[in-house]
Formats: sequence, C-alpha cells, structure tokens
Amino acid sequence: MNDEAVQKVMTYKSGNFLFSRKYDADSLRDSLLEARVLQEAVADLPILPSLAARLEEEVVSKAVFATAAIEGNPLTEEEVSLIEADPDLVKQQGNAQKEIANLKRTYGILKEIESSGEYLDINEELVKSIHKTVTQNIDHAYNEPGAFRNHKVQVGDKNHGGIYTPPKTLVDIQNLMRHFCDWINSGKLREQNTIIRAALAHYHLGIIHPFADGNGRTARFLEALILHTGGLKYVSVMLANYYYKHVDDYYWAFSGSLRNKDGDLTPFLQCVLAGYVEALRELKTKIADLVRRFVIREFLISRKNEKAITMRQYDLLSSLLDNPMAFSLNDLFEKVPFMFLYRDVSERTARRDIQRLLKGGFLVEAGNKKYALNTRMLG
Repeated sequence: MNDEAVQKVMTYKSGNFLFSRKYDADSLRDSLLEARVLQEAVADLPILPSLAARLEEEVVSKAVFATAAIEGNPLTEEEVSLIEADPDLVKQQGNAQKEIANLKRTYGILKEIESSGEYLDINEELVKSIHKTVTQNIDHAYNEPGAFRNHKVQVGDKNHGGIYTPPKTLVDIQNLMRHFCDWINSGKLREQNTIIRAALAHYHLGIIHPFADGNGRTARFLEALILHTGGLKYVSVMLANYYYKHVDDYYWAFSGSLRNKDGDLTPFLQCVLAGYVEALRELKTKIADLVRRFVIREFLISRKNEKAITMRQYDLLSSLLDNPMAFSLNDLFEKVPFMFLYRDVSERTARRDIQRLLKGGFLVEAGNKKYALNTRMLG
C-alpha cells in the first residue's frame, strides 16, 4: 500500500498518532481466501432455528468467559456459566462476578441486531455506550462508565513487547476519537473486507485506550459488532475465545504492529485472520454435528415407532445423544442417567440390550468393555 494508507494526527502531549490501513496484502491473501471458502461452506449448511439458538447461546457463553479471562478475571468457565444462568447471583458479589454479568448483557445486544451484511457506522456515543455496559457497577478508582479518561496509563509488559503509553490527556483522547470515527467510517475503510475493517477498529481503539478500564473488552466487542452487522454471525463472537487460547500471540500481534514506525499492521491482521479461520472451521464442525444429532434423533424416533428398538433402548440412546460418553455394563446400574432406566432390569436383559444395539449399529465398542453411541450410524 502507498502512504495514503497512513494518516498522521498530531496530539497535544503524545506526538503523532497513526491511523493505518497499511498491510502486506501477499501475507494475508491465503488466509482471506480460506476465510471466504469456509464462509461459503458454512452458509450452505442447514440449521433449524432451535439449533441456531442453542449454538448462539454456546458461543456467546464461551466469548463472555474468554474476553473476561484475557483481562485477568479469575472465574472458571463453570462459574461463569452459573452467573449467566442466574444473573441474581452477582448481587452483593465482587467485581469478577459483575464483569461477567455486564459482558452477558453486552453480548446480548447482538440478539437485537440483524446480521444483514450492512456496514456499521461507528460513533463516539456507540463506543461509550458499549463501555458503560461493560464496566457499570464495577468498583474502580479512576474509571467512570461511558466516560473518557483524563490521566496517564500504561499497558503491556516486557514479556509481550514492552510497555506502551497511550495518549495521556482528555483533549488528545477526544481529538483522536473524533478522528477514529471519521476514519473508520470513511469510504476507504468501507472498501475493506469486513474482517479487515473490524480488526482495524479493534486495534486502533485498543491503542487509543480511551477509558481507564475495560478497553480490551470494549474493543473486542466493537470488533464482534462490526462482524455481526456485516453478516458474519456466530464467528464474530468466537474470535474472543481464540484470543484467549492464544493470548501471548494476541499481545505480541499488538506490540509487533505498534513498534512498526511505518504503520504496517500486518502482524495484528494476521492474528485476527488466523482466529477467524479457526473459528470458521470450528463453526462448520459445530453446525454439522448439530445437524447430525438432529437427524439421528429423528431416526431413533422412527426406529422406536417401528418397534425396531424398545422404549428403554431408545431412552438409553437419547441420553447418549444428549450427553456423549462411553459406558460399561455396570455403569447402566450405577451411574446417572442410566441407573434410572435400568434399576428394575436384570443384568441379563441389560446385556441383551447392549448386544442388540451393537448388532443394529446404534452402538460401537469403545475399548475396555465400554460402549458408545455410533454417531455414524447413518453413514
């Protein structure tokens, strides 16, 4: 790209700030092509509304956990799930619990917005609104939800490329945020691939660092919002999970791009695209698995109605469909949920059930005298 790809803005206290859409196109070409192919493959997969709702709930739950964990939230994924299931649990609890409840509300915004393929206009009020939802009711010495900071902060560490000092004063932050909104909404940015535009928004909001707290969570959600609005549903929020699993790469991508004095953002864009491609692969697998399980359930119902399997055998297979696991003959009498099905059944009958389901291709041997649902029973 030429120098027009980099826009310099002079600040009052921090020198020149660069707004850049400069990157090495050759380095990103293969990833962009793979992303496009995967997007088309995912779009061709059928998914019922009920399955889509279940998938959306799952990916949002993981995103809430991941984007909080990146910033050091100590709660486990199980604890996060409990808070998501019952928001009242956060009452009179600490910041960690409140962060999760806030993020649940933040990502819930996506349900209200159509994934239409349109460009999202970014303005200061939108960014402030996201930040307010992300940080409301959280105790912090300097942060005011929805308000830009007016003090010096430092971010990063020596293990991930060094310490970075973002713009220091309110007047500089206000000036840069005005430029940021004009720039990200400009024609040149609208011409960019939606993934690239979302990543550029994520990066630049991160390095402006306009708030005292919650900058990373706000920037990652803004990225997700741009992707979602641009028609890239599900995977928009799955990126947060990739950043969490590859958190060192994520921080190095920021510092690697920040250290480049020419404004070349290839390292950060490579990281985002790697996460996007991985998320698409995972999404393709998830949708295919949901569809397969739905078809298997319909098949089992038909086999039950045709008396090819008994009601008890159907219930056993259904429980394995809901909770995939390997089981032994003894497990049928000793473990939940099987013990409720086999409490009044003899060992001989239970053994006969297993053999009949193996012969019919409903179960497969899993080793060590254990058995599992045959998820390939339909080929």
